[in-house]
Amino acid sequence: MPKIPRDVSGRELCKLLKSLGYVVTRQTGSHIRLTRDIPPSPHNITIPDHNPIRIGTLNNILNDISQHLQISKDQLASSLFDI
Repeated sequence: MPKIPRDVSGRELCKLLKSLGYVVTRQTGSHIRLTRDIPPSPHNITIPDHNPIRIGTLNNILNDISQHLQISKDQLASSLFDI
């Protein structure tokens, strides 16, 4: 199981998620809303614009995305962070 990096900022995570089809739809204060409109259903995720994102928050974001994409969190982390 690869370790999740602990120095990922919110903006950096948004750039990494663009490769999976997520686009920035809005920003309110220090939170960025990303949307993935690829069928079968749209998926919204909110990323805090913090540097770095807390590891528990990052873990929850990755769990949510991996459930939506129906892949394991390890596969998602490997593809995003080149682990």
